[in-house]
Amino acid sequence: MAKRDFYDVLGVERSASTDEIKKAYRKKAKELHPDRNADNPNAEAQFKEVNEAYDALKDPEKKAAYDRFGHAAFDGGMGGGPRGGRPGGFGGNADFASAFSDVFEDLFGDFVGGRPGGRNRATRGSDLRYNMRITLEEAYSGTRKTIRVPRLSACDACNGTGAEGGAEPVTCPTCSGMGKVRAQQGFFTVERTCPTCGGSGQIVKNPCKACAGAGRVEKEASLSVNVPAGVETGTRIRLSGEGEAGLRGGPSGDLYIFVNVAEHPIFKREDVTLFCRVPVSMARAALGGEVEVPTIDGGRSRVKVPAGSQSGRQMRLRGKGMPALRGGGQGDMLIELAVETPVNLTSRQKELLQEFEELSAENNPESSSFFDKVKGFWDGMKS
Repeated sequence: MAKRDFYDVLGVERSASTDEIKKAYRKKAKELHPDRNADNPNAEAQFKEVNEAYDALKDPEKKAAYDRFGHAAFDGGMGGGPRGGRPGGFGGNADFASAFSDVFEDLFGDFVGGRPGGRNRATRGSDLRYNMRITLEEAYSGTRKTIRVPRLSACDACNGTGAEGGAEPVTCPTCSGMGKVRAQQGFFTVERTCPTCGGSGQIVKNPCKACAGAGRVEKEASLSVNVPAGVETGTRIRLSGEGEAGLRGGPSGDLYIFVNVAEHPIFKREDVTLFCRVPVSMARAALGGEVEVPTIDGGRSRVKVPAGSQSGRQMRLRGKGMPALRGGGQGDMLIELAVETPVNLTSRQKELLQEFEELSAENNPESSSFFDKVKGFWDGMKS
């Protein structure tokens, strides 16, 4: 079967430029790629035909030979032609790999970062983290804190370009701005990071003396942070654009502030609820009365202790807890009574308590119930 004219295969005129030939090839290769034409049994052969045509016409010397001799220029009979590969193929593995890498780049470049100049884009700066410790009172009312954060900021001397006087970096001559170089290994074309520019695609000819060409210098920034009422340990506050400066004019990263609320000597917190353990004397717990308790806002509240209160009894003060973050009401405070047993008694106090013990045997319902159960347990064990 006679080979089709290479210009017809690509759908271009004989006068087409190199860019027009390359554009036509990429279009055809996308249309005929076997991965996109699983239901077309001829797709692979057509795809190879397109690659063979492009391999012949993309090179000016090969194109000139084809224009003069046609397919005979690559049949091995012209002697010393520009083919440079084995007869009857794609012009050598290296040429085919190079042609295939062009279409692969177009098909998948967006996903693997393979498009030319893709590495030249400005790079966003890194995000930073700052741990902030505040008191429970500050978490209750909200506060404003001034913090000092060391970070990489844009160099003022070169405006972040890295070049003396603020000159723009130039395209890397080694990789032509791609940030990578290709090396042929048999059938495959291997891409590596450009050793000259380190993958950036640009170089600085006259580095800035202030930042040594980095475009960024370490500075300590003083920032004012508004801490809203209701924050708790683990709350994260984001300051947009207050992270490290970007490279080559890229946007700055963000600063994330992680809040840690310190333990309080009086109050314990659980979400918006506060707990306060209040000791009361044995006599007051038995007779009843009032105790004065503190509140987180610095105020005082009087709490009535019912007669006969036991340790662990809780009473609720509504609206005296923590505010909910970003609105949503106010929590409560729970008062937990801790009945104290007196220590270091005088002789007179001991006499009074002994007399009280003898007179109050029937006034301790929990003790009576417990020892009745114990007596029944022992009796059961004997029988």
